[in-house]
Amino acid sequence: MGLGHNIKRIFTWWDGQSFGTQLWTSRNGKKVGEDAEGNVFYRNADDSRRWVIYNGENEASRVSPEWHGWLHRTWDEPPTEVALNHKPWEKPHQENLTGTVAAYAPAGSIRKSTPAERSDYEAWAPE
Repeated sequence: MGLGHNIKRIFTWWDGQSFGTQLWTSRNGKKVGEDAEGNVFYRNADDSRRWVIYNGENEASRVSPEWHGWLHRTWDEPPTEVALNHKPWEKPHQENLTGTVAAYAPAGSIRKSTPAERSDYEAWAPE
């Protein structure tokens, strides 16, 4: 890692762990597991604190429901020890895409490159 990367880690928190978080994690953290996105989950010795080190952008919606429940103490055992039972109708977890290029845009949205064909609407034009 270059000098610029290390300086960035000292002053930023939104793109991976900061230097302070890395120091805290190395001294107090016990790795509990990792999710499919590469996010790593930790707890301290007495389990009074639980946290995640994101693989990339720090975005809470990137944490799956299994790990979210463990982080927020909905259940005590992490998904690496006790798997969460899923219903057959549940869809796989997807991060919140709002504000990104991949966000949903319905037909007729101004974000679409081509306007939608509208047969049910006639625009007003002054005479």
